[in-house]
Amino acid sequence: MSSNKLYVDKAGGVVIVSAMDMIERGLTFVPPAQRVAGTARLACDSNGDRTRLRRLYQDGSAKIRMPAVSADPLEAVLINTAGGLTGGDRLGWEVDVGAGASATITTQACEKIYRAASDHAEVRVKLTVGAGGRIAWLPQETIVFDRSAFARRLDLELAAGAEALVLEATVFGRLAMGERAAHGSFHDRWRVSQDGALVHAEDFRIGPGIAAILGRSAVAGGAIAMATVLMISPRVETLLDPARGIIGGQGDASVWSVKKSGKLLARLFAEDGYQLRKRLVPLVELLNGRAGLPKLWSL
Repeated sequence: MSSNKLYVDKAGGVVIVSAMDMIERGLTFVPPAQRVAGTARLACDSNGDRTRLRRLYQDGSAKIRMPAVSADPLEAVLINTAGGLTGGDRLGWEVDVGAGASATITTQACEKIYRAASDHAEVRVKLTVGAGGRIAWLPQETIVFDRSAFARRLDLELAAGAEALVLEATVFGRLAMGERAAHGSFHDRWRVSQDGALVHAEDFRIGPGIAAILGRSAVAGGAIAMATVLMISPRVETLLDPARGIIGGQGDASVWSVKKSGKLLARLFAEDGYQLRKRLVPLVELLNGRAGLPKLWSL
């Protein structure tokens, strides 16, 4: 088996270098590490009584699987076969829900953001929902390791009359494993529009001293697990009081009227991921209505 390696030199030429060449020539450069790259796209439509898959594309480490369901919504599971992300990794997810269709999107497991030697890991999410359609974006938690660097961008475009439930939960370290994300960089950017108008925008940044910032009483008081839940629907006013009852004293929720619809925004925090999920599960069951909880979510 050949041990030759292929590199591109500074002049743009291709050079084949073997392990012996490196020793004999005194080459000391470090070969560039292989990076994770993946893109997956899913599109679905309503055929009158059921939501059906229209298009599926997957490339690299990004995969999509669909459990068998007996009724709407269509359920899709996102999988990063690389098992986590580190500096330089790029992952992209796109979901298009047609008019009158309904889909619930979750992940196979928690996404882990590992220590980055250089650069940052990046995830881009683009969601589109047609008139009268509905999407529930419910990935499992993102677990942030010490000295990681991560940026996520979520763009959601809703047509008039469309509804959405969006969740992102983050845990900075794993206390059960004796791990804490003391330092690093984390950036989460959301842009949500309906019928061409911006109805929600936020940018959350923390770092480089993550633990010190979370320890401040005005930030999280030492809590390391947090979640943001956004719902766009005309039903949100009736859900506010029961949502607040589930959230309790560690977080809160509010509602607004937007574009002939409504917006519910909830923030939750907890001392660890387990305590956070104990409240997220009933909250998602409440807000997701008849669709309930994705099959892969369990305590």
